[in-house]
Amino acid sequence: MPDLDLAPELTIASEAARRAGQIQMALYERIESVDFKGEKDVVTVADHRSEETILEHLRAAFPDDAYLAEESGASGETADRLWVIDPLDGTGNYATGIPFFAVSIGLCVDGEPTLGVVLDPTRDELFTAVRGGGAFLDGRRIHNPGRKLSDAVVALGLPSRGFGKQYREIRRRVRITRAMGSATLSLTYCANGGVDAYAQ
Repeated sequence: MPDLDLAPELTIASEAARRAGQIQMALYERIESVDFKGEKDVVTVADHRSEETILEHLRAAFPDDAYLAEESGASGETADRLWVIDPLDGTGNYATGIPFFAVSIGLCVDGEPTLGVVLDPTRDELFTAVRGGGAFLDGRRIHNPGRKLSDAVVALGLPSRGFGKQYREIRRRVRITRAMGSATLSLTYCANGGVDAYAQ
């Protein structure tokens, strides 16, 4: 992939994530109703308002790009630049007052994941990364130092049904596992060394 100057995209995506996070914190523990998209998949007004805000902010800056968003689906026709948005990853946690959820915004260029922004609204922590440039937390470079497997803390995102054998094998080999309820935020913890791995 050729070198790209994605500083404007990173700035706009970060601003969009923060705006969505403000909406979520304003509504946190004040949600009056929760809707179901599936048997166990929930959605709240905070999901919709966050997504609308993110899309509005990104489209104002990049009107010719395409978008794929959790609640509204695909929009736009440009194939070479696609924004992928989960406005509230961890809605189940959010809806029940568990403070572990995130805003997730990514950009793919020519089909390759190229830029990512994840905001933890409850801790006001912004994780950012540009392909080939490392990962950062609030502008400070982060990394996972790595531990031997028997000392590892592993975050799990496997479905509870059909993966019993895999769960048992992972738990047997590592120190401890955690199922935290937000894939993107779990991955940022992995990038930062808070957990050693994420199994999805």
